[in-house]
Amino acid sequence: MEIPESAVQERARSHADQTRADEDILAALVSQYAATLYRVAFSVLRNTSDAEDAVQETFLRVLRRREMLGEVRDQRVWLIRIVWNIVLDRKRRAKTRPETDDVADLARVLPADGLSAEARAVAAQHHAHVLGCLEQLPAKEREVLMLSAFEELSGVEIASVLNITESSVRSRLFRARNLMAGLLNHARQ
Repeated sequence: MEIPESAVQERARSHADQTRADEDILAALVSQYAATLYRVAFSVLRNTSDAEDAVQETFLRVLRRREMLGEVRDQRVWLIRIVWNIVLDRKRRAKTRPETDDVADLARVLPADGLSAEARAVAAQHHAHVLGCLEQLPAKEREVLMLSAFEELSGVEIASVLNITESSVRSRLFRARNLMAGLLNHARQ
């Protein structure tokens, strides 16, 4: 049985309309969440190009799973979970890659509007010190603190991203804050 020409054209038009709708949704997600995903990726990978690659891979995965977009309740948490898994996989594969202390990389995540060159330098130095202290935390505590402090995720959202209980999030966050306070105080002395 042959399919009428008009039915083929209608299917092609419908497919084209769906493709345009998917592209619009993806463009909106990129516009709204790319900076957040970059911060998450950079906080783990500490390398500009690797973080950008992780964000790009996140959106490629979203594009491949676009049929799921309608089922996602919280797009921000869903996207953070995807990028989190990507960066952890990359970190595991890289194992002993040296981290960068390049001021240009640090400047990308620092607010620079209205600051003098001296104030920017002091802020970059402080930022590098805080990141250094953060790196000294045990991995589980560091992960929870980064998602809480840098990305401002709630305990429920962090539990979803890390696939752990809210109780574990609270206890890890408590330990992380205490350890971080100790490290920062020790550095001042």
